[in-house]
Amino acid sequence: MELKISSQSQADYAIVAVRGEIDLYTAPHLHSELVDALDDGASRLLVDMSGVEFCDSTGMNVLLSAMKRSREKEGDLELVAPRPAVMKILQITGLDGVFTIHESTDAVPVAAGSSAAK
Repeated sequence: MELKISSQSQADYAIVAVRGEIDLYTAPHLHSELVDALDDGASRLLVDMSGVEFCDSTGMNVLLSAMKRSREKEGDLELVAPRPAVMKILQITGLDGVFTIHESTDAVPVAAGSSAAK
């Protein structure tokens, strides 16, 4: 399955929406998009995972690598709305305790003042 990625930047953060499957073949595309967002000035990455149906260990490593880079810029990488299959992988690997995970895009606190109460 093809991986589709769109992103939009606002001030010091970028929202990166991912759709499809993240695996050995598609992970490099995600990696380059996340690095580009950081290179364009974002320090905080919000990765919308609502369209991701599958993510293997290669994809998890890409997310961890981008999180490390964003933290070096005094930012962070946060996951938004991971589907149950992806959430299960996060829980099994213990990464649900490493990443900040938001249940929905409505739950993401951003500079525009969205409500974080969900």
